Amino acid sequence: MSDEFVKGLATLCGGLFGWMVFSGWYTTEGFESTQLIAEVPTDPAIYGNIALTLREALFWFAIFGAITFWVLIPAGRQVRAALRDRRSSN
Repeated sequence: MSDEFVKGLATLCGGLFGWMVFSGWYTTEGFESTQLIAEVPTDPAIYGNIALTLREALFWFAIFGAITFWVLIPAGRQVRAALRDRRSSN
């Protein structure tokens, strides 16, 4: 079970680190104003669009990756073990 925790933590940290890097580049107006969550540029070039899309993808990768490793995989193993025990008791 500890390997799922570490994989989920690595997914969460890696994804959010990438999100912070792209947010720092594209959505930080200045040090005195809103940082990381300011409005996205209105008309970025093609690389800006790619970076902003990657920024959103990294955020959702971090969230769903952590949920997958911390909740879904352990729950699936518990269900599988319960079904195996139910079949062996019959």
